[in-house]
Amino acid sequence: MNTQQRKAFNWSQFSKKYMMEIILGCIVLALMLTAPGFFTTGNILNIFRNVALAGVISFGMTMVIIGGEIDLSVGSSIALSAVLTATVTGALNSRGILPMETAVLVGMACSLLMGAVVGLINGFLRTKYNIPTFIITLAMLNVLYGAAALLSKGFPVTTLPDWYNWIGAGQLFGFFPVPAVWLLITFAVVFVIMNMTKFGRQVYAVGGNPEAARLSGIDVAKVKIVILMTVQVLAAFSGIILSAQVMSGSSTFGRGYEMDVIAAVIIGGTSLFGGIGKVWGTMIGIIFLGVINNGMTLFGVGDFEKYIARGMLILLAVLFNTIQLQSMQKAKAS
Repeated sequence: MNTQQRKAFNWSQFSKKYMMEIILGCIVLALMLTAPGFFTTGNILNIFRNVALAGVISFGMTMVIIGGEIDLSVGSSIALSAVLTATVTGALNSRGILPMETAVLVGMACSLLMGAVVGLINGFLRTKYNIPTFIITLAMLNVLYGAAALLSKGFPVTTLPDWYNWIGAGQLFGFFPVPAVWLLITFAVVFVIMNMTKFGRQVYAVGGNPEAARLSGIDVAKVKIVILMTVQVLAAFSGIILSAQVMSGSSTFGRGYEMDVIAAVIIGGTSLFGGIGKVWGTMIGIIFLGVINNGMTLFGVGDFEKYIARGMLILLAVLFNTIQLQSMQKAKAS
């Protein structure tokens, strides 16, 4: 093979490996040239602020899907977390147990604990009774929304201290949105876990072949329970961020978030069949969705048209990734 052939081969491999990055780069370039105000510091930071809530959950969902499972209840966890934080804060403060500034910390802790418990229940039902997580979390979606509505009595709960707003709407160094900080921190932590730890390798093994993983000494049930707890804790944390942005908790929060989260993970190259995926790819998927939505807003596209355009673009992106994964599997088989 001569030098020219090697270069062509390397480009082919590169384009297959980084297909979504190339597509995203082309979209960004097109928007830079055609959309006024797109390539400004304020707008770029606004994109990261807007994708932060779904993005934080997406990294947990990446672990879940790589592990061969799925969670459809993360949107309802956002709602219950937001309502629970505000309700606990108000209850502790109104009874004179704690000042509101301190009570909200207990409310946040209760919300994170709620997420862990919900994830534990999902994992227990999955591993103990072998019920598909699609069914478990679909049922849990309704349970959690119902619990949020019952707890809030159908009205927004607004008993939150002023400083709490910084968590969801503050700015670091006077310009960098705090939600984007949570996004980057979550990305870094999950990236390290999935790429540099024994547990990360176990998640890939369990998603790729659970029986082979079990025979190699991996506690499959434990791995599945941990990843399902992780995504729920991150969903609860997103609920805290959202409640801090609007300074209230409502049972209407989080509706449809599970679709954006799963879309970002799949666009990023994670296989719904488990065992294949990367955290960096999910970050690309999150930015992809954020850029598309922002671009349509700048062009004045209506909300109804946005749904159609975004759905078609997601379908095309998933199609590209499916073709890419199939070609990689065929190459391995040959």
